[in-house]
Amino acid sequence: NKIMENKLLLGITGWKKKHWKEKIDEIEALGVTRVSLFLERFELKDRLGIYDRLMTSNIKDIPLVHIRHDMIKEEIDILFNNYNSRYFTIHEDHFDILNKWRGYYKYLYLEMNADNYISEKVNVKKIGGFCVDLSHYKKAEVKDSQEYHYTLSRKNTKRYFPCNHLNGYSYKLNKDLHRVRSLKSFEYLKTLPSFLFGEVIGIETDNSIKDQLKFKAHILKILKNIHPIK
Repeated sequence: NKIMENKLLLGITGWKKKHWKEKIDEIEALGVTRVSLFLERFELKDRLGIYDRLMTSNIKDIPLVHIRHDMIKEEIDILFNNYNSRYFTIHEDHFDILNKWRGYYKYLYLEMNADNYISEKVNVKKIGGFCVDLSHYKKAEVKDSQEYHYTLSRKNTKRYFPCNHLNGYSYKLNKDLHRVRSLKSFEYLKTLPSFLFGEVIGIETDNSIKDQLKFKAHILKILKNIHPIK
């Protein structure tokens, strides 16, 4: 199913030049033109390197981007105007600095923390909605935490749930896994309610693109069987 394949995006992840460089090189070699981008752990120097590299790459669409606290509006402009980026993930503490991204509020989506505390500044009404990290949700459900209830209590507002991050998950440790070693780490997806699954899902593992392709094929099978994505 082509529509389904388009929704599940390989992810450019990491925290060093080597990481983004290798992933973009792999993506280029495969001729993939649509990906997700996780900038959360990249310092400015690397982000500038990424933007430069993207300009000469065959990547056309980056629907989902995980931004970070020190990003300025001009960085979002680059992604919004050149790569059709419409889903920008923020964290709970970013509500303190929301002003600097004025004009983009409806394109910002909240990824909940996992500390069982939600500041009163957090207000999902002010932005586009949630970017539910599926393994975080699983973790929060097991802990019966505040984040779990905050998300679940809004399940009937469909527009709040257009996008996701997808990692592995360990039942044994009740922990999200950014480095996935077994396809079993995606079994938890079968237990999640369908309202969580959005139109755009970014794979957020630190594994190579080659690994991510294997994960993608496996995840698509799970999603087709369990949650026919609209």
